[in-house]
Amino acid sequence: MSFGGLRRALAALAQRKFDVVHIHTPFLAHYAGLRFARQQGTPVIATYHTLFEEYLHHYVPLLPRKITGGLARRFSRSQCNQLDAVIAPSHAMQQALLAYGITRRIEILPTGLPAERFQAGDGNAFRRRHGLGEDQPLLLFVGRAAHEKNIGFLLEMMLELRKRSPNALLLIAGEGPAAQSLRAQATRLGLDGSVRFLGYFDRGSELQDCYSAANVFVFSSLTETQGLVLLEAMAQGVPVVAIPRMGTIDILGPGLGCRHAPNDPKGFAQVVQDLLADRGACRALGVQAREYAQSWASMRMAQRLSALYASLAPAPALRPR
Repeated sequence: MSFGGLRRALAALAQRKFDVVHIHTPFLAHYAGLRFARQQGTPVIATYHTLFEEYLHHYVPLLPRKITGGLARRFSRSQCNQLDAVIAPSHAMQQALLAYGITRRIEILPTGLPAERFQAGDGNAFRRRHGLGEDQPLLLFVGRAAHEKNIGFLLEMMLELRKRSPNALLLIAGEGPAAQSLRAQATRLGLDGSVRFLGYFDRGSELQDCYSAANVFVFSSLTETQGLVLLEAMAQGVPVVAIPRMGTIDILGPGLGCRHAPNDPKGFAQVVQDLLADRGACRALGVQAREYAQSWASMRMAQRLSALYASLAPAPALRPR
């Protein structure tokens, strides 16, 4: 939507009274939402979803990373300090925002899992549809095929894993700007028979089956704001192997339903291999993962968000007796 269209849409709401304005998108939506809230005299908050400092250099490669990082930090500081409060989806994101010099109230509030994410997928049906053996060890990555997701690391990991589990297959579900270069990397590494790019799946149907078909969910991103796909996998009873870094550590920290892996392809492969070799431990970890995911249900997070809204909204005026 254009800025003009956004302003017209908000102007149509000007006669209504709102308790809080909540912004989820930076750039044009941020400024339009901020202007609307100030005109209404209404508190305004935003959720900081993306660590632009780590991502921007991938999309403006002509500028040095030091410059793009500085621009992203200044931009984020300017926007966030215009608000009444900021929501960070993880502790690591909160710490990054504080380091930027953001002085507004920052609340940690993860994105919760909706109830439908806990509905069991049909992993066996997925395997049949895609010509995968019932006993073939399947590793799964779900997410945007973007440079910052560090998917190339998983391809290097597969070089190590197939020395011990030659039948293991890595499934990559998702599309994005790095998809073509990742396919080329897989071919260059001789992994065409060990990696399959599945493209995008709808979360309401095929993706649930895809999660359920996997033996292990693997994740190597180092700059996540939260890593919601980890919880989606856990909700399907799939154990996770991931590098406990920014954002993901909030989920992986308790060590429930997951195994921490080093930021090294060989060490990561060893953690995966240990799970694949012990099916009993793998199943037990999957049961634990499903139980743990329940603590991240969206209803619980919605209750916390409602309490935040109430703390910011002005108290209603007392009625005269």
